[in-house]
Amino acid sequence: MNERAERGRPAPETGSQARTLWVSLPGEVARRFRPHADNLGKKILEAIQREVPEYAKPLEGGFGTVIIKAIEEAVIGSIDSIGGKPSTQDKWVELFREVGRGVHKGGGSLDSLQASYRVGGQAAWRYIAAWGQRTGMPTPMLCVCAEAIFAVIEEISSYSVEGYTVAQTKAAGTLERRRRRLLELILATPPSSPQSIATTAKAADWKLPEQVNAVALEPPDDQHGDLQGLPVHADVLVDLESTQPCLVSANLERDLRLLQPALRGWHLAVGPRVPLADAATSLSWACRTLQLMRQRIIDPRPVVHSTDHLSTVWLMHDDFLLAELSRKVLGPLVGLTAKQQERLGETLMAWLESRGSTPEIAEVLKIHPQTVRYRLNQLTELFGDSLNDPAQRLDMQLALHAHRLRGTRPIDVAGTAHT
Repeated sequence: MNERAERGRPAPETGSQARTLWVSLPGEVARRFRPHADNLGKKILEAIQREVPEYAKPLEGGFGTVIIKAIEEAVIGSIDSIGGKPSTQDKWVELFREVGRGVHKGGGSLDSLQASYRVGGQAAWRYIAAWGQRTGMPTPMLCVCAEAIFAVIEEISSYSVEGYTVAQTKAAGTLERRRRRLLELILATPPSSPQSIATTAKAADWKLPEQVNAVALEPPDDQHGDLQGLPVHADVLVDLESTQPCLVSANLERDLRLLQPALRGWHLAVGPRVPLADAATSLSWACRTLQLMRQRIIDPRPVVHSTDHLSTVWLMHDDFLLAELSRKVLGPLVGLTAKQQERLGETLMAWLESRGSTPEIAEVLKIHPQTVRYRLNQLTELFGDSLNDPAQRLDMQLALHAHRLRGTRPIDVAGTAHT
């Protein structure tokens, strides 16, 4: 990018330094050089197409017309300024901005555009220098011509850089809005139609992947979700502005490697890898995992995969179902004191997990075997044949495990909620 653009200064007013230099030349120079205008334009175009690979092709269509017109205007406008004649340079601002916009729209690079201006300026100087020498133009006058040519190049280049940059910014904003809309469609509940997603993905220049992971993100307490320049690959869909920041990734390992240094202090909960149509389900699991990290039921780490905690997330998913399950299979404990509940609950859990002998359970619980036998007899009296039913035992184990994760006693749900 040229120095003026890099420093963020506005492009020069039309004709500033370049016009001043051309005006300082005698009008006779313009009269004598005017017949060479067309040939000079052709030489400039040939040099650009020869030396700048991106332009080494026929300039066709509307953009080709603009390029040729721009070269003609640069040549004619410069000639018209010599000797103080009325100039067409006032047209330059919009014309050369349009060149920049056209290059961006056509997918061209800013580097090649600026290279074409440099090459064009050098070609113009070679032509004028050779003509000046043939016609006996004084050396000081040739030096003014050289300075004027490169002032013109700086001027028109700055306009094109401005046009390119504005078009680039506008396109980026439009693309961002389209991708945000695409993310909304992908994560919608009920699911959006595949046709709607495909159409929006095409408009957002996003290739539909077969499978993705949704990731729920939580910033540190002292930081909000507005991160400028987040280092993500172009195929990652990100939303940091909603109440639940999230992203959808088709290449999780790559994206976590890029994101983790930038998101230091954040917590990321990764949902299961699923077909794109199930991305909302993946995000739901990621959000549940993040919630359990907040509650310290799952150990909070920078990155937690929900697939490493499936049973925990499942058991913690629905308070009502846990209450119903506890009431159904742990109901016999309700009439006991809180202390009796706690002791018998941990003994029942140890027995369900190990189905071992009394001494083995005593070792696990760090109590006397006689105490274990006493408690097991109490459990037999309370639960009866339920202890011999595999399905009932599984439900008891699930309910007790859920209470263990929550740090609650069975009475907290089975008793108070339903008595």
